[in-house]
Amino acid sequence: MFTSMTDTFTLSNGVKIPCLGYGTWQTPSGDICRESVKAALQAGYRHIDTAAGYANEADVGAGLRESGVAREDVFLTTKHWIMNRGYSKTIAAVEASLKELGTDYIDLYLVHWPCVEKSHPNWKEINAATWRGFEKMYKDGKIRALGVSNYLPEHILALEETAEIKPVVNQIEFHPGYYQPALVKWCQDHGMVVEGWSPLGCGAVLKDATIAKIAAKYGKSPAQICIRFALQSGVLPMPKSTHADRIADNARVFDFNLADEDMLAIQTMPPLGYSTYHPAEAPADSLFGGVYDLD
Repeated sequence: MFTSMTDTFTLSNGVKIPCLGYGTWQTPSGDICRESVKAALQAGYRHIDTAAGYANEADVGAGLRESGVAREDVFLTTKHWIMNRGYSKTIAAVEASLKELGTDYIDLYLVHWPCVEKSHPNWKEINAATWRGFEKMYKDGKIRALGVSNYLPEHILALEETAEIKPVVNQIEFHPGYYQPALVKWCQDHGMVVEGWSPLGCGAVLKDATIAKIAAKYGKSPAQICIRFALQSGVLPMPKSTHADRIADNARVFDFNLADEDMLAIQTMPPLGYSTYHPAEAPADSLFGGVYDLD
């Protein structure tokens, strides 16, 4: 089991990824984002997660540069937004993210949401064209590892019908009250590392009585219990905060282990903290006039 935040998972292509990430979803662009990233790096995080859809890539990159931590010592993830689906748009999107981040390579690039049948009858073709763009940039050395986010098994299996390179990561919502055990197991059995976004359950889980009782038992915060739960489930958590003290506290999860009975108590909690986003209801880019280049 992991003993420090720089311990790693090994992806199926051999790339190593730190077992704890710092997430930037809903982190405002500007000073707040830059200072939060710097605080995370100063606290010892070496894995930063952002996305084009978060509109904060430039400030994530600035925070990294201002931190004084060498780029090669940080595992940097960003995600492809739905408006850029299709082959040529994907290539342009990667170049745009590289420019925003101020780097010449991305460690892990994820499809943020699948294109789904509800919004597009030709969803398989659209996802395949997008993935070809991913593969092109991977082969060109702009990306070290390729993955997906919010994908269900049917989306992954459809993608692999035409993919040359299989996705090595699936980043999904994961937290007490919504930990998706069947999907996690399927991905892990399929050779994928599972990353957990919103491991604190959008904050709602932190107020739960079961989590509070377990936290008191170990002398830990509710957030630390949630993060440890992910790690002991074999899931890579991506906690987010914009407060330097909480950012540091969220990394102090390597000096204890949750007992089996406490893991079971968390696993049997009623539904809680769900974000209301489900892959089958993935954002419909057609609402924004999405047009795809499938060549």
